[in-house]
Amino acid sequence: MVMHMTFPTKIVVIGAGSASFGENTLSALVNSKKLKGSTLALVDHNSDTLDTVKRLAERLNREWDSNLTIKAYKNHQDALSGASFVVSAIEVGAREGLWRKDFEIPLKYGVRQPYAENGGPGGFAHAARNIGPVMQIAHDMEQACPEAWYINFTNPMIRICDAINRFSKIKAVGLCHQIYIGYTMVGIALAKDLGFSIPEGIIGMHADPMQAPLHTQVKTQVVPRVDIRAAGLNHFSWIISIRDRQNGEDLYPLFRKRFFELDPEFEPLTRRVFEAFGLFPVPGDSHLCEYLPWVSDPATKPWEKYHLPLYDWDLNAAVREFEHERLKSMADGEATRDGLKDTDSEGALEMIENVAGASTHYHLAANLFNQGQISNLPLGSTVETPVVVDGGGIHPVLMGAFPDPVAEILRREVTVAQLCVEAAIEGSREKALQCLLLDPVVNDFELARKILDDYLTSYREYLPQFWN
Repeated sequence: MVMHMTFPTKIVVIGAGSASFGENTLSALVNSKKLKGSTLALVDHNSDTLDTVKRLAERLNREWDSNLTIKAYKNHQDALSGASFVVSAIEVGAREGLWRKDFEIPLKYGVRQPYAENGGPGGFAHAARNIGPVMQIAHDMEQACPEAWYINFTNPMIRICDAINRFSKIKAVGLCHQIYIGYTMVGIALAKDLGFSIPEGIIGMHADPMQAPLHTQVKTQVVPRVDIRAAGLNHFSWIISIRDRQNGEDLYPLFRKRFFELDPEFEPLTRRVFEAFGLFPVPGDSHLCEYLPWVSDPATKPWEKYHLPLYDWDLNAAVREFEHERLKSMADGEATRDGLKDTDSEGALEMIENVAGASTHYHLAANLFNQGQISNLPLGSTVETPVVVDGGGIHPVLMGAFPDPVAEILRREVTVAQLCVEAAIEGSREKALQCLLLDPVVNDFELARKILDDYLTSYREYLPQFWN
């Protein structure tokens, strides 16, 4: 019989009503044998979704015999006292509608962004909207639970974590599942050599909800067999090493050979970057493109050459609506909750269980401030590396230095991100303009000014600091 040590703690989940994040995080935490007896505080400003997720949590707690104390709050301030962990995935506004607007405003001036979520002018607008509420949470934590860990899932990850790390006293870690895109591409390239079964229908790593189950089929085969070490910035990390877990063999040379034997139409931008810089970028074309200066030229239209689709705002809004209805039917007891036993918290559970329980866990990728784990990126910037989690906290694994050309394009993104954060916190139009002028998507001085003015006017209700 397996004995489980339990260590009651208090976990606050902000944005608990999020369709996918809320369901996955909630079910993973409630299903944890180690967290029995803990307190779970659910926070969401939307009363209807908060009621749904609370009722679902209570159902799971009862049926899984989890012995949690579950509370619900509309305001995070009421939930924070005594917390050891604050898990947050907040988003300002109606996500898909604002994202589409982030793309369409620059397009009025002839600037076509490849994706507009984490980089480009859209990355500025997205981050600026979210930084205010995030910093309010961080500053409230300084008063109510100063020793708690802030576990962030809000994008743009680099910019949100940079704001917390540089402008609050809170300990923060950012978590993202993007590393598994790297595992999937390694698995596809080395399938015949290592005996992986690749499902039909994978056309690339695009952020398409219809492709996700296919990627999962590959990932679950590759992770137990292959050890990948990657580092860099979130959505802009690079594979440093690939080794066979069975015999320690260095698989990078074979992967390099096999990847270039794949159909040239498979992740063509990633292929070009790998060929030019000698290191393999993890995130896949649809995120990689946000940080590169070679994908936005209106004359050559490189997005057509690299088959870079826009985010399908309508499809994802419909999926979100469907997920909310499914959550409601589970909360009402009408739908089975069996599938929730296998959900993945994307790292939140591993952080909480191992810090609270003083056990040791190696995690493939997490975002922390740079203490030298990447030696030729700026100290104090937010970087993504493997980490070791234990009772003393979350500790980065030292990765050394990047080749100078790769370090240079990463440093540029660090500077853009930090200018964005400083602009949003200070309400500085000067730094906001500098952020856009240094962004690789923007290539004209006057257009940068027009885009900025339009963003600040269109989003005035979300960005009052720029109008003082």
